[in-house]
Formats: sequence, structure tokens, C-alpha cells
Amino acid sequence: MRTELVSEAGDRARPNEDFASVGLAASGQGGSLVLLDGVTPPRGGGGCLHSVPWFTARLGGALTELTVSLMDVPLAEALALAIARTAEAHAETCDLSHPRTPQATAVLARWSPRTVEYLVLCDATLLFASPGGAVTAVRDDRLARVPRALLRSADVVDGTLRNREGGFFTAAADPAVAARAVTGSVPRGEVRSLAALSDGAGRWTEVFRQGGWEDLFALVDQQGAQTLVGRVRELERADEAAGRPLLGRAKTHDDATVVCVRP
Repeated sequence: MRTELVSEAGDRARPNEDFASVGLAASGQGGSLVLLDGVTPPRGGGGCLHSVPWFTARLGGALTELTVSLMDVPLAEALALAIARTAEAHAETCDLSHPRTPQATAVLARWSPRTVEYLVLCDATLLFASPGGAVTAVRDDRLARVPRALLRSADVVDGTLRNREGGFFTAAADPAVAARAVTGSVPRGEVRSLAALSDGAGRWTEVFRQGGWEDLFALVDQQGAQTLVGRVRELERADEAAGRPLLGRAKTHDDATVVCVRP
């Protein structure tokens, strides 16, 4: 098995809010990857004493353990268990019902000798490459379907579009949200390699239109994940220097994380 993991903060003055890991089953017969993209809260707090990095580290750590220690448990159930465990860790000190309570988007993938399972929640991306080179993107597009006018409104700032019908879903404090994730599985023989991307890394395709997902996967496969992140930073700096608008982005530079696995 070959793995590569790159994670870079968007702003050196702020901690990286992403989490990524690769876990191997003790049997040697499988493993998993976990990628979380923490949601940066608006100024003013959200009823929780803890930071987003604290939350993503707790949730990501639980997921890394559960996805390989409970290989027969579906990924959605593993996510629900991890959310519940993380919520329990700060339920006595924090208001977990607040819409701005720490939360994250999620990508999970788990492989065994027979299958590759996946789960995607919100705007991170999972890519599969087949032995023949075809690339399939697994995405949860509910955030993209929210009208842009609403995304710029107080509905997003106040959190009223999060974890609501007609809005989009993130992993926060309610285990039930795991049932809203995009899930599925494919035969192991149909997957040569896979890559998970936070939306900060996916900007190369989604925002800057430098190529499709197949082009992005080829760039990572041939030149490495760090090259992709470096290209995104160059494009962000060029936009900033030219005074171009953010094109729907909340910030000029976002945390960027890439996890690549060839099982």
C-alpha cells in the first residue's frame, strides 16, 4: 500500500482546521482514510468553549479508530458513533444545540479484500481511479444547490441553513446527521487508487477551472499532492494581487488537505 498526505493551513496566523488520517486494520486485510474540513465559525462564538481544531481532532481520532476496529459496521454508523462520542466529551460544558457549535465536512473511505466503501458529507470530494484510468468523483452537492443569494445572507452566518432540509448537512453534535451522508461501495477490483480533498484543495477544479477531476487526479498521481496545493496557492495569490473577487469563496486562502491511497 502507498499513501500520501498533505495538509496546509490557509493562514499562518490561524491553526489548520482540517484533519486527515490513514488507518490500517490489525488483520492487515484492509484500512481506511478520514478527512475532515472544519467549518470556520463567524466572529462572536457559538456556545462552545472549544476550538474547531479541537473538534476535528476529537472527531477524526474517533473515526480513525472506529473505521478500522469495527470493519463490519457501516461507515454511516461509524460516523454516528464518532459524533456521539465527541459530543459526550463536551456536552457538560458547551451548548451543543447552538447552530454554530463546532462542525466539519467529512470524507471516509474503507477498503477490504472485496470492497471499497465510501461516505461523503458536505463539500469535500472523494475521487476513485479505476485500473483503466477512469476517475469517478463522489460528492455531496447539497451546498452547491443552495442559491448563492442565500449563501451570502444571514441564514448562513446564523447557521439556519446548516443541518436543515433545503440547506446542507455537516457533522456537528447530532449523530442522526450521519444518515444524510452520500454513501456506497464498489468492488475492490474496480479501484486502483483513491484521493480525498478538502474544498480548499478542490479549488483547482471547482474555482479556478484548471481542469476536471480526472486532470486533478493525474496531477496528484504524477507530481504529488504538494504540487496540487502549491498550484492552488499560486492561483489564489494571483487573484489577490489582481484584486479579483473571491467568486463565492469566504476567504482568499483556505486550509487545503489531500489524502491519496493506493490500497
